[in-house]
Amino acid sequence: MLARNGSVELYWESAGAGAPVLLIMGLGMNATGWWRTIPVLAESFRVLSFDNRGVGRSARPRGPYSVVQMATDAIAVLEAAGERRAHVYGISLGGMIAQELALRHPERVSSLLLGATTPGGPRALPADEATLAFFQRRAEMDAEEAVWASVPYNYSLQTRQRHAQRIGDDIVQRLRYPIESGPYSAQLGAALGHDAFGRLDAIEAPTLVVHGGDDRMVPPENARLLADAIPGAQLELWPGAGHLYITDEPEADRSVARFLRRLPASARSSRDPS
Repeated sequence: MLARNGSVELYWESAGAGAPVLLIMGLGMNATGWWRTIPVLAESFRVLSFDNRGVGRSARPRGPYSVVQMATDAIAVLEAAGERRAHVYGISLGGMIAQELALRHPERVSSLLLGATTPGGPRALPADEATLAFFQRRAEMDAEEAVWASVPYNYSLQTRQRHAQRIGDDIVQRLRYPIESGPYSAQLGAALGHDAFGRLDAIEAPTLVVHGGDDRMVPPENARLLADAIPGAQLELWPGAGHLYITDEPEADRSVARFLRRLPASARSSRDPS
């Protein structure tokens, strides 16, 4: 199915039934990156996933992109799905988009889940120099080389040593719709320009911050910044998990589902409270 934000078409899918959960994936990845998460959440919820602009089956407009612009894409998906509001769950760049969505369109966000992400701005802790250099080099790689080269940055040491099949299964999904270098750079520019830190205290939605304790891409100190700045936010750190904690720690998806099920009925409803 397709949603439209101006001239940009966005591919989206729906699974399950119940209160809607909108999933927003991270840098260079498309909706197939949620392939482990969707079946778990769809047991209790209507799960909406989509390909961000520049990736997968969505349009590839020329950059630059911005997080604000990509948040309006997410609104377009909600509109196309016929949903006034949803639980919003973003990972990495998707978590930045989710923050902007909650700040600019609070009436659309029933609850907020921020995975492996950062508030941005001068208070945020960047990745180490080697990881930042990899981000830049990755834009020059072809899709298959890039996903394999990303493995040490995305996954924990334990997963790389003991659960290589999980990584292989993820890569099969990612290579179904390979990203091109131009849109990758445009998404990277959006992520690097993100700064919500000074506004986070305005977020009113119930919030869960989730992060891998060994994340190289986005150091876990950023999760603590988010949880401290957002009123009432809960923090869930998964020791020994890396950036793609949903692969490193399968229990993370079930924990997110439990968080959503425990919310008050008013937060679980997708109906306009007015």
